[in-house]
Amino acid sequence: MAILKVTFTKTKRNILAQALWVLNWVSVITGLTLFSLGLFLKVEIQKRQEVMTNEIHMVPNMLIGVGLATCSINFLGGKICYDCMDTTAFLHWKLLMLPYIICTFFFTLYILVGALMCYAMRSDLEESLLLGLWDAMCYYKDTDIPGCCYIKHSIDLLQMQFQCCGNGGFRDWFHIQWVSHCYLDMSISNVVDQLQSNVEGKYLTDAVPFTCCNVHFPRPCIQHQITNSSAHYNYNYHGAELNLNQKGCRQALLQYYTQIMQFVGLIVLIMWLFELSVLTCMHFLQTSIENVLRLGDSESESDGWLLKNSISETVQHNFNIIKNLGKCYQVDDDPNIDVSSTSRQTQEAIKQRHP
Repeated sequence: MAILKVTFTKTKRNILAQALWVLNWVSVITGLTLFSLGLFLKVEIQKRQEVMTNEIHMVPNMLIGVGLATCSINFLGGKICYDCMDTTAFLHWKLLMLPYIICTFFFTLYILVGALMCYAMRSDLEESLLLGLWDAMCYYKDTDIPGCCYIKHSIDLLQMQFQCCGNGGFRDWFHIQWVSHCYLDMSISNVVDQLQSNVEGKYLTDAVPFTCCNVHFPRPCIQHQITNSSAHYNYNYHGAELNLNQKGCRQALLQYYTQIMQFVGLIVLIMWLFELSVLTCMHFLQTSIENVLRLGDSESESDGWLLKNSISETVQHNFNIIKNLGKCYQVDDDPNIDVSSTSRQTQEAIKQRHP
């Protein structure tokens, strides 16, 4: 028994074909949009690549690939739907219609996977930022080493743009030597004592880079001797307010990329529903036109359906059709050919030529 059977007149079939032709071209535009979103996300990740440990370009690359595939598939679908307005022109696509619909169905599943990956990317991104930011902060001081000289500029720009400080907070800078030895005055006893007191010989202080300062705070920035309340007038380190950015850069970047991924994921989910609806309508159009061809009257009504039989029977039937598409036509299997009579006629022709 057919599932979701609908009866179509010739006028309804033409209207459905015209509507699907328009929708396929709309899908081409949405494919270009998805390609642009994937490219945008790839560029945004590339901007902060120095504070990430792992290459997390799989989702952007997938979106770019889905966008290009959407344009190609729906461009072909628009051509098919345009030819479906004429029953005679549909004969050119009859053998390719079913493989096209099956391939498009699996492609819609691929779109759904891409949408889910947009939401699942947060954990990988958080781990990459946790390790990448810490490594970048360790190279902050190495402005005179080739390959690391740009790290200071990148982190300073990051902390000013996102109004953040450190990895998880400004106290992370207390555990890292972020001042190069080139700028340490060894004639000062406090500097020498600080270096000697550390097992690894690092210069660790309760200070942060100037880019950690909160620009909205009215007081001049206190970035040195932060934990020493007596070193500054009218200052309390344990007070509620400090003139430093409290948010860590990992949290700030995670929020920024999460908002982008949620927006992109929502767009991809909408595209998935749209592609699924277009695919369903194309299947109705395909089955209704095939039934018209069986009837032999292009003006008559015909039935279209979502599934002709149960799901398992339909899958098995379509699989057998696709499997037999590549097989060559076997002449010996044709019952309409009389092999013996044909051979007899050939022998008589040879005798006439050579009496």
